Amino acid sequence: MNLNEHSPIEVKDYLLSNSIGFIAFEHKAVFTCEEAKAEKIGAKGIEVKNLFLKDKKSRRFYLIVAPEELVIDLKSLGLLLYEKLKFANETDLIEILGLTPGAVSPFGLLNDHQNQVKLILHKSVGESDYVQFHPNINTQTLELTQGEFGKCLTLFGNEFEYLEF
Repeated sequence: MNLNEHSPIEVKDYLLSNSIGFIAFEHKAVFTCEEAKAEKIGAKGIEVKNLFLKDKKSRRFYLIVAPEELVIDLKSLGLLLYEKLKFANETDLIEILGLTPGAVSPFGLLNDHQNQVKLILHKSVGESDYVQFHPNINTQTLELTQGEFGKCLTLFGNEFEYLEF
């Protein structure tokens, strides 16, 4: 698979072609939540972290979206998902989501052509009026209303669930 098969322009084109509204913000490359906060991007919505995890036997993959300040205990989250979780490696990230570290977001699911990643969103993400994610590159952030993001979730084709963890 080609890295970033869906470039940022293609992600935005994909959203527009599916009548999904968004506002785009350009900024310097950010690799961590702390860097994004320091950049003061200006997008509305809950600030999140995105973790790409897998089960211990590398059979199932999960993209976790949670408030950036939330401390995530992999053991406790694993109990909720009936899995023993660990971080997926960079090779998995590139091969399955077509992403590099620092650019992980739900839009990476556009590259998951086999729909093998389950998206787990913290309940508070679903309760926020707006969400903000990188469009598969860490020099841009897209702001979407909750309704517009909901359209994306059905188009991705991946299984998803809102959980409190």
